[in-house]
Amino acid sequence: MNIELTNQCVLVTGGAGFIGSNFIPFYLKKNPEVQIVNLDKLTYAGDLNNLSEVAQNDRYHFIEGDICDRTLVEELFKKYRIDGVIHFAAESHVDNSIESPDSFIKTNIEGTFVLLEAAKKHWLEAPNQAKKGFEKARFHHVSTDEVYGSLGSEGFFTEKTPYAPNSPYSASKASSDFLVRSYFHTYGLNVVTSNCSNNYGPKQHDEKLIPTIIRKALNGEEIPIYGDGTNVRDWLYVLDHCKGIQLVFANGRSGETYAIGGNNEHNNLFIAQKICSLLDKLRPKKTGGYGEQITFVKDRLGHDYRYAIDASKIQGELKWQSDENFDSGIEKTIAWYSSKYQMA
Repeated sequence: MNIELTNQCVLVTGGAGFIGSNFIPFYLKKNPEVQIVNLDKLTYAGDLNNLSEVAQNDRYHFIEGDICDRTLVEELFKKYRIDGVIHFAAESHVDNSIESPDSFIKTNIEGTFVLLEAAKKHWLEAPNQAKKGFEKARFHHVSTDEVYGSLGSEGFFTEKTPYAPNSPYSASKASSDFLVRSYFHTYGLNVVTSNCSNNYGPKQHDEKLIPTIIRKALNGEEIPIYGDGTNVRDWLYVLDHCKGIQLVFANGRSGETYAIGGNNEHNNLFIAQKICSLLDKLRPKKTGGYGEQITFVKDRLGHDYRYAIDASKIQGELKWQSDENFDSGIEKTIAWYSSKYQMA
């Protein structure tokens, strides 16, 4: 069946995951002429329930499949006349990459390669020569600040920070970043890359830090914190990240990288204590406080000490700014998960 498409059609990979499932409804609402094709393998991290609000939208098309399936990917480019890619799909849990790195290498490196090859084939006549109708076609690669390694107590990651990945996950993402860069410099493919700090907010998988703290607290279980809890992350509310992705995709300079950070540095123990204190007010226990459930566990292998992003490039060039500070963002996040776990 041929699909009649007008205007831009964007392939979003991994759209049933945390960031993707926040991005797709946001992007469809902000861009009423755009069609989205969501290609997702629906691994443990993908949940179509997170996209129920757009499931009946005639500008949204869901395809269950693997980004490593070259035949499928090329069929989608041809069938839907894809002229934009926003590439979220990735294996992303660091602990899992330590235990079983194989799938990280395959999905994050080979999958990105398959997508780049399809884009090159369908958008370019020859290196640096776009096919008619695809002059503005763009590939946006969504990556992480973890590719830069670990910071000490001072300093920030910028777009010029040397890569120094310390886990199989971050090494696989660094590899994919370099592949994207190479397709710009070698073939003239119109690419942009964004590297973000830790995201938080609704629809994140239960295994991640903030959902785990909330879930364990409400279930009366021990709240596990690695090491002594002093590892620091910069926290970015997911919808603020979605705003940044839209700006980079639309207006970022071809071949450039943009770091997107929340300017909200907190260590893991602070995060746990903050959530527990808010839950004490929202859903008080009969006796004691949720903070009594915090427990320290053996530290993660190769645990990076601190991440922090200097987002001045995207702020200056694209006028991006976050809407949420950590206090407002974490309150919205706790409310969403509290409702979810109460219903479970």
